[in-house]
This record gives sequence, C-alpha cells and structure tokens, in this order.
Amino acid sequence: MEEATTQFSTSYEAKLWLENQTSAVLTPVHEQAKKLRDDMDSQIQALSDVSKLLFDTSQKEIEKRNMKLYNRARALNKLARVFMDRYKKLISPEEVSYDSINHYAQETQKSLMVTEIDIKNWFPRISPFFIMDRRKFLQTYEKTKQASVNLNDYVTKEYVKTKTLEEALRQLNDLQNIEKHLASLQEDKENIKSEREPIEDEISELEQKITELTAARPIDKLNLVNAEIENLTNEVKNELRHLQKPFIKMQALATSGGGGGITPDELQKINQYLDNPLEALVSEKPGYPELKEILEKMQGMLKKDTLKLKSDKQRKAEQLARELLKDESLLKMQVRCTEMATRRNQLVESAKMDEIKQKIAAYQDQLEQLRVRKTSVEIHETEKKNSYNQTVDKVSNLKRTIERNVAAALDKRIIID
Repeated sequence: MEEATTQFSTSYEAKLWLENQTSAVLTPVHEQAKKLRDDMDSQIQALSDVSKLLFDTSQKEIEKRNMKLYNRARALNKLARVFMDRYKKLISPEEVSYDSINHYAQETQKSLMVTEIDIKNWFPRISPFFIMDRRKFLQTYEKTKQASVNLNDYVTKEYVKTKTLEEALRQLNDLQNIEKHLASLQEDKENIKSEREPIEDEISELEQKITELTAARPIDKLNLVNAEIENLTNEVKNELRHLQKPFIKMQALATSGGGGGITPDELQKINQYLDNPLEALVSEKPGYPELKEILEKMQGMLKKDTLKLKSDKQRKAEQLARELLKDESLLKMQVRCTEMATRRNQLVESAKMDEIKQKIAAYQDQLEQLRVRKTSVEIHETEKKNSYNQTVDKVSNLKRTIERNVAAALDKRIIID
C-alpha cells in the first residue's frame, strides 16, 4: 500500500512535526559532533600553546647572541610565529550543523597538512638543538592530528547520513523567515494601494471639474467660434492659394537685397499673408488696401517676368489679382473673418472667461502634480509587486525542496500548503 501523505497548513506545523520526527536521530549526532568539536578545539589550543613555547624559547636564545645557536634559533622563532598565526585563523563554529562542522574539519585538516610539511622541511635544519621543545610540539601535533582524523571521519561517515534531515530543518527556518518577509511585502502592497487610490480619486475629480469648466457656456461659445475661425482660415487659404508662389518669390526678392520696390511694411504684410492669411485680412482696413498695393506691384513684376514663374502659375496669379483688385471678391470674407475675430476677442477678454481660464489653469497644475505623485507611487507599487511575486516563487520552490528532502531522509511524504 502507498504510504499516506501528511499535509500541513503552515510551515510552523511542518517544523514541529519534523522536529518531533528527527529529535531522536539528530540529538545524539549533534552531541557527538559537539564533543569532537570541543576535542578539536582543545588540541588546537594545545598546539597553539606549544607553538608559543617554541617561540619564547627561541627568542631567549636569540637574545643570548650565542652564535652557535643564533641562526637555528631565528629559524625556529620564525617557524613558531607562522604556526601561531596559522592556528589563530581556525575558527571553531558556535552552532553545530553539518556544514559548519564539515568546514571546520576541512580547514583544520588543511592547516595540519601544511604544518606537517613545515615540520619535515625545518625541524631537521634546527636539529639537534631544542630537542625537548620540538619533541613536545610533535607529541601535541600528533594528538591534534588524531583529533582531526576523528572529527573528519565522523563528519564524512556518520554525520553526513543526517545531512538531509538537518538541511530540511534549516530550510523550514528559512521558510518561516521568508514567509514573514512575504507578509511584510503584502502589507506594503496594501499600504501603497491605499496611497494610490485617493490620488486616483483626486485626479478623477479634477478631470471632471476641468471637463465641466471646459463645457461651460463661455468656453463652449469660444470653442464654436474657434472652429468657425479654423474653417474661415481654410477658406481664405484656398481663395488666395494662387498667390502663394508669387508671394514667396517677392519675399525672396525683398530679403535677398534686390527689393523689387517692396517696402518693409509690405514685406511684413506678405509674410503675414503667407503665415496666417485670416489674421492678415482681419488686420487690414475694409477693402484690404494693403493687399491691393502688393497685388499691383506683383502685377508689374509679373509683366516684367521678374518673379520667373511658370506660365500656368503666372496666369492663375494674374487672373486672381485682377479679380481681387476689380471685384473686391474678398470683401465679404473679410467681413465674416473680422466678425469672428471680434467675437473671439470679446469672449477671451470677458471677466467670466478669465475666471474660468484661471480655474482651469489651477486645476491643471494640481492635476500635473497629482499625476507625478501617482507615477512615483505606481513605480514603487510595481517594485513591491515584483518583489512579492519573486518571494512567492521562492516560498513555493523552498516548500517543494523541503518535501523532497523529507521524503529522501524519512521515506515519508508531506505537503506544505
């Protein structure tokens, strides 16, 4: 029969269950590991002490300046200092775990291997002096080496069997910490949301106010007038389209030095008719006398072929000039344009319009500031969401890893929701 699966609603429940399942196995393993660690610590300390003895003894001989011993004393002194510095770097783990004890065993083994090489290389050179101190050091070294062997053997042969269980417990601790972080991220998300939503409400309210003000009667009238002015502008452009090319030529003559008899005022008017023909027409007196003067000069230039136009363009320009000079065909359009421009100016200059424009401008400034704030909050919110989603994935992956480790170590199936 397939073994039943134990399901846990929280990582806390899973941890309590696993501690109960593994305490009988892990407790004696940890106790033995602590004992071997303490033995290793004692031997490392003893080796450090005997290294200090070598250092002190050799220092005294150096100070005596006995030439027979001097060079060998200096060599031993230097070697003892190397030993002392080397053993200081061996840090015993306070917390017992497979990883920490295994690292300690490996580092100790490496240190003792290097020490053995130093002994083989240097002790024969110091011989036959300091024989008692060297013998004491070697006895301590052998005991330390045996303690290292005992620790390493236990780690690699016994402790390693419970590594997966211990790893599962450590991962459950990690899982609980990550879940706390996940809860904190969720709280941050809610706080940011509660910060963003009022801003969105304010933005919506301001947009509504601007819409209402824009739809207010004065603004509505102005929009209608502006639309009519835009239509009239297109009509004027279309009516004067055959003057565009000759006016550009006259503009070029006046600005390049030739002049062609065009005054600065006339050049300014030509520029205005090219850029904004409606405004140019409205700014004229009734019957557009300035335009007529320009057209008369244009006719003279066309007769002399000063403007160098193509025949078709010249013919159309001449025909339009005659119509404008003789029939005053633009007069009605000028009246319409002037009326619309006057109405627009009256609306723009009215006190009510000014008040509405000021309100709209103030609301738009507030709206811009709120949108900047909203963007900043949204960026922060996106960062938190991404961090939250990544943490959710991390939690899920860690749960699955713990479930596999428990199955491998205890041959029991569990599920952590």
